[in-house]
Amino acid sequence: MKTAVITDSTAYLPRDVRKANNIHMVPLNVIFGHESYQEEVDINTDDFYDMVKEGGELPKTSQPSIGIMTQKLEELSQDYDSVVSIHLSSGISGTYQAMVTAGEMVEEIDVHVFDSEISCHMQGFYALEAAELANNGATPDQIISRLNEMKKSMSAYFMVDDLSHLQRGGRLNGAQAFVGSLLQVKPVLHFVETKIVPFEKIRTRKKAIKKIVSLFEEKVEVGGTYKACLIHANRPEEAAELKKELEEKHDNVEVVLSYFGPVIGTHLGEGAMGLGWYRQS
Repeated sequence: MKTAVITDSTAYLPRDVRKANNIHMVPLNVIFGHESYQEEVDINTDDFYDMVKEGGELPKTSQPSIGIMTQKLEELSQDYDSVVSIHLSSGISGTYQAMVTAGEMVEEIDVHVFDSEISCHMQGFYALEAAELANNGATPDQIISRLNEMKKSMSAYFMVDDLSHLQRGGRLNGAQAFVGSLLQVKPVLHFVETKIVPFEKIRTRKKAIKKIVSLFEEKVEVGGTYKACLIHANRPEEAAELKKELEEKHDNVEVVLSYFGPVIGTHLGEGAMGLGWYRQS
């Protein structure tokens, strides 16, 4: 059985990485006014943050259409028997459920849909693992079993620099945003049962990042080997410096850099920073 791997654009795997690992992608959309852009296809991350600064307004976001998904599945059915499709958390997007529906509509290929219960490069870690297994002949059941094993140790925390993005996106009311801004509150957030929820409110950006790093270190210092990713919203130098510090301090951790692209960046805003990890062994 030949198995394809799909993920969506919020895994933020660069095109060359997807190509090298034979990972297929369906894009989510960002909508500025009346113009819709497919993430990672029509618009890249640098252009997105420039457009937000120029326009002053956040765009809206939308999941891929079922039509786009069925088309992708039909294309893959020409060369593959099955698909493992890995998507951002079902608690923040309908993308997972849309692929479930598309899989039921396309009879020519056996579709297995995996809810990452997370997003960004942590979702990408799942896709990369699935692709390695698929390229080595693993069955869909074997791949899903491994992804569920990874999920047991998968964690991510992130801080938001500008509360107005959460407020404008409907995740924070105006009074909370106003008071939070006055107090310089930088909320640390994480995923619980597929949804993004507050973990702790911290007064400054520096302390919020320090808190996230301390949560990471509590895990990795007990032993084992880990993969981690630093995720930033248009803060590449700050993220690169923190990556260097973590790698120098923890020789049992491989750290990669990634980014909050247009869709996730719409809801978190420029300046957000995240750190995620999972245990390899």
